[in-house]
Amino acid sequence: MYYTIGEAAKRMNLSTSALRYYDKEGLLPFVERTSGGIRMFQDEDFDWLEIIECLKKTGMPIKEIKEFVDWSMEGDSTIDQRLELIKEQQEVVRLQIEAIQENLKILNYKRWYYETAKQAGTCDVHKTMKPEDIPEEFREIALHNKKKNIVTMERSGKGNERESL
Repeated sequence: MYYTIGEAAKRMNLSTSALRYYDKEGLLPFVERTSGGIRMFQDEDFDWLEIIECLKKTGMPIKEIKEFVDWSMEGDSTIDQRLELIKEQQEVVRLQIEAIQENLKILNYKRWYYETAKQAGTCDVHKTMKPEDIPEEFREIALHNKKKNIVTMERSGKGNERESL
């Protein structure tokens, strides 16, 4: 069964311009064309599109994705290169996840900080908190911030206050 570029785009939840761009960049050498040059996607092409999208979403540059596709088209002689590229991208994703988890910890802390301040009616409530008053999951961040004097209030004219992390 064949699919037009519009049908393929809809099935992949992509724009037709994205698929045209991928084709222009050499990422779709497996896609057949009619004698009139119209791209015709087949069911097995969607497996390729899924890995291309996966690699793109992990931040892999188009140039490296093309290299992966080219190696794949070459066959078994490039298994080692493809495996190494996938391993490297796994590490990239692992580091991204680690960074996102750290950001989430800080956001969770700040949410608690502001919910507590809202309940008390002031951010000053945190100045008098004892470590045991701070939830265990936020204690390290809060104590680190206090030690480094990061959570401070700066007065800048007419009562405008700015808090830094």
